[in-house]
Amino acid sequence: MTYESMVAETIKIKGYNGDPINAYAARPMGAGPFPGIVLIHHLPGWDEIYREFTRRFAHHGYAAISHNLYDRIGYGPSDDVAAKARAQGGVSDDQMVGDTEGAVQWLRAQPWSNEKVGLIGSCSGGRQAFLYACKRDNIDCVVDLWGGRVVQDEDDRPEKQPIQPIDMTADLSCPLLGIFGNDDRAPNVEQVNQHEEQLKKYDKDYEFHRYDNAGHGIWYYYTPLYRVEQAMDSWAKTFKFFEKHLLA
Repeated sequence: MTYESMVAETIKIKGYNGDPINAYAARPMGAGPFPGIVLIHHLPGWDEIYREFTRRFAHHGYAAISHNLYDRIGYGPSDDVAAKARAQGGVSDDQMVGDTEGAVQWLRAQPWSNEKVGLIGSCSGGRQAFLYACKRDNIDCVVDLWGGRVVQDEDDRPEKQPIQPIDMTADLSCPLLGIFGNDDRAPNVEQVNQHEEQLKKYDKDYEFHRYDNAGHGIWYYYTPLYRVEQAMDSWAKTFKFFEKHLLA
């Protein structure tokens, strides 16, 4: 049997405006080099499932990091912190980009990095991952898991998220994988269609996979949203996508 081990720990990184923020990092033991993955957590917060996802990628040979976008809001149970985040209108897109860039730069600076970094996020994090890939050109690929509000209604342009990400499609800087459930309401099928139309318009490198009998959050095994067959298939597609763009 081959020996296995990993390092998993909470660290501090430099985020937006140089602010120190917490992040959870995991990687295989050894000298590497390892490809990197940055995980943007969902609106329920920087919670247990994102630590599990981070360790899962490490188990598969990646150096992964999930940074806490709500670090400045305070500490405590993730549900409580997420409620405060909602009350404050979430985090600004500028802050999210700055915090995420800090995580990307931290990965690239490590001696065991293979200098390639992918980005993944779900729910609000899916929107933010796509937005980041349109605002920055320092990642090699991006995965959007059922990201809501890539398409925003005209009356949904708050101060912290003033521009809908779909309007940034022309600036998408890397290949994109999208995972969606056809029963989802945010994003709904029509919004995913609009997103895909823009990707085709600008001749972007992308692949979308849409699942019947599935809605939002199909990976969340601890909720009624979980769909085992769709989750297994989309996890496999996600690993294949990262292998193609980060290990080649």
